[in-house]
Amino acid sequence: MVDRQNKVKLSQWDALLLESLRSYGWSEEELLRRVNEGELPADESKYEFDYGQLSVLADEQPEVFRQAVLEGYQIKYNTIRGIRSWIEVALGIEAKLELAEGHEAVEAELTETERERLEDVLSYGWAVIGGAAMDGSAGTYRIEPIQR
Repeated sequence: MVDRQNKVKLSQWDALLLESLRSYGWSEEELLRRVNEGELPADESKYEFDYGQLSVLADEQPEVFRQAVLEGYQIKYNTIRGIRSWIEVALGIEAKLELAEGHEAVEAELTETERERLEDVLSYGWAVIGGAAMDGSAGTYRIEPIQR
């Protein structure tokens, strides 16, 4: 697991934009170049992402953006719906929302690798509970706020 203390912090929306662009299969250098040059696609997903916002981030905080792409990031503040969206955009997995008051959670079938990737980006205050199947296939995980 990467040291979360030294990771750059991105807004939840910037993280979604970045993960959506990763889905194009570009290399990290190609992604950096396209964002820096504003050579970005039009998003036709249900999210209607405006990738130009990443160009603004890359222009205003070039080292933060570069580190996020090359070394990873942590989301500054997650919402429950944002976590579900991140899982869908970054991992291509449809997650379920549980919104019963006091029992809010996101539930998803994740492999161990996917779980680790999610844990690496989650903001503080969230726990990932559950486990992968013994055969290494995906297991059911609940992502829920840490109760104090």
